[in-house]
Amino acid sequence: MFAAAKSTENSPRPSIGFHALTLATFFGASAAPTPLYRIYQENFSVSPVLITVIFAVYAFALLAALLTAGSISDHLGRKPVIFFALVLEIVAMALFVVASGPGWLIAARIVQGLATGIAGASLGAALVDVDRAKGQIVNSIAPLSGMAVGAVGTSALIQYGPFPMHLIYALLLVAFTLQAAAIWLIGETGGTRPGALGSLIPRVTVPQQVKRPLSLVTPINIANWTLAGFYLSLVPSLVATTTGSRAPLTGGAVVTALMVSGAIAVYLRRSKTASANLAFGVSAKTLGILTVVAGGHLANVPLLLIGTIFTGAGFGTNFLGSIGTIMPLAKPDERAGLLSAFYVQSYLAFSLPAILAGFLAKSAGYALTTDIYATAILLLMGVGMMSIRADRRRVAESAA
Repeated sequence: MFAAAKSTENSPRPSIGFHALTLATFFGASAAPTPLYRIYQENFSVSPVLITVIFAVYAFALLAALLTAGSISDHLGRKPVIFFALVLEIVAMALFVVASGPGWLIAARIVQGLATGIAGASLGAALVDVDRAKGQIVNSIAPLSGMAVGAVGTSALIQYGPFPMHLIYALLLVAFTLQAAAIWLIGETGGTRPGALGSLIPRVTVPQQVKRPLSLVTPINIANWTLAGFYLSLVPSLVATTTGSRAPLTGGAVVTALMVSGAIAVYLRRSKTASANLAFGVSAKTLGILTVVAGGHLANVPLLLIGTIFTGAGFGTNFLGSIGTIMPLAKPDERAGLLSAFYVQSYLAFSLPAILAGFLAKSAGYALTTDIYATAILLLMGVGMMSIRADRRRVAESAA
């Protein structure tokens, strides 16, 4: 059993606000490099392939942290684990500040991925500790909101501030230092229990009753995270290449539109059924992707933004629909292993196709790469929806 938590002695309001802000800051920092990738290419002579590798190592490190340390705060308490993640993130920001080449960037992204994975799990658990209902909503919205602010804030600093490759990381370093100090002023929301070392062993399991539903939503989920990886790694360069607009805020605004619309969609459709969210998400994302492709070929930034808003709404609701399809089917003691399997699938789709996109962009250009990516994503979503509808017909016929 958990040891008695200190949070009962404190008002939950400051706690949930602090944890929400800290979670958003971590994910804001994760999106901060996105507007800078094009500048790294120009200043460090980095190819599109290496840019996507710099992007992907973050996802690999985050996944490793989730799989190994995802439940460590259940054993050691939330505060010490969150503090450790903050210290790691401070190290990552310092590496970004002194970065003078791609090797430094890769090292910084690895440390950042580890920090964000540990923080995401422990802060997410702390939010649910304080308020289960509100905590779940914040866990869905804070990362997307943070990434939106991180992308547009970095873009603004690049365009209008000094030291474009360093200022955002210096500011974030200060913010994380303050949060590392403030965490000790916040009440503990969890407790301690034995078995910390054993919890570091990854447990990836898919219960028998979930295997078929998971297989049905897999194409849609892969399409979802493949698109997110493309936006966060290459879209600013795509915008600059296809539209001729080299203003950092232009590319940053497109990435921000994806995250903001995704967060709004998650909030507005949080009470809808999983099947309704998947149907809405696929439709919105299909419309959005087609509009984005048209905007790229027409070199039209407003069209890119409109398409991204629809795409982001589809991204958010597809995520809700995928999680809502599988998690209610798992027993309480099966949920952690199932969520780990879902994370593995999601983050591999988030990172590996992005590296492929880097190779395509280098050899075929950003416009053709976008066309190929868009076609693959639309096909995956189409296969997923057809499979789900076929399964529903099969179930209905067998019940008749």
